[in-house]
Amino acid sequence: MVQRADAGDPVAQNNLGAAYSDGEGVPEDDVEAVKWFRLAAEQGEAMAQNNLGKHLDDGLGVPEDDIEAVKWYRLAAEQGNATGQNNLGVAYSDGEGVPEDDVEAVKWFRLAAEQGNATAQTNLGKHLGDGLGVPEDDIEAVKWYRLAAEQGNAIAQNNVGVAYSSGEGVPEDDVEAYAWLSIAAVGDVDHEKNRDIVKESLSDSQLALGQRRATELFEKYGSGK
Repeated sequence: MVQRADAGDPVAQNNLGAAYSDGEGVPEDDVEAVKWFRLAAEQGEAMAQNNLGKHLDDGLGVPEDDIEAVKWYRLAAEQGNATGQNNLGVAYSDGEGVPEDDVEAVKWFRLAAEQGNATAQTNLGKHLGDGLGVPEDDIEAVKWYRLAAEQGNAIAQNNVGVAYSSGEGVPEDDVEAYAWLSIAAVGDVDHEKNRDIVKESLSDSQLALGQRRATELFEKYGSGK
């Protein structure tokens, strides 16, 4: 990989950058990661453009620069890179590096979500559920949450559970809510509070059903991905 990267192969350069970023096979070094991401990004390698944008966004190995981050996210997004599309959507949603614009955020979240990006599916669901940049639509929100939840996304699993608990976008069902909230809590302990709130409303028999259903869901989808 190093030889190919030195020879100018943009895929190898991106992979080497990722190795330095993650500390896999080489000592972790974000400055070195940025060097290789930039070399690949300047050759048009979309994943490297996104990775460079992320390091600029987070100030890893380079001074934080939201405007420059968005520049690279956009280049990746315009090539169809789903992660870059989601990150560009987040920039528009938060107003970081670009003026806040929920309509534009939804556009990019949807493009990424339609490619199966679970984080984008969750973000699109959130905007639909809250009516941000798009008419509020709880049924459509749950559709996207469920797609992400079925990929093991703990935030989406929590949101599906909350939907069943409140009856927003799906029929109210505390057993199903408990099951989804339970597997969300496995992926992220921050979701335990919602699970425990629903648990208080369940009878012993309902709790047993919810636990069995949670086991089924976890075996099928996992959590924390």
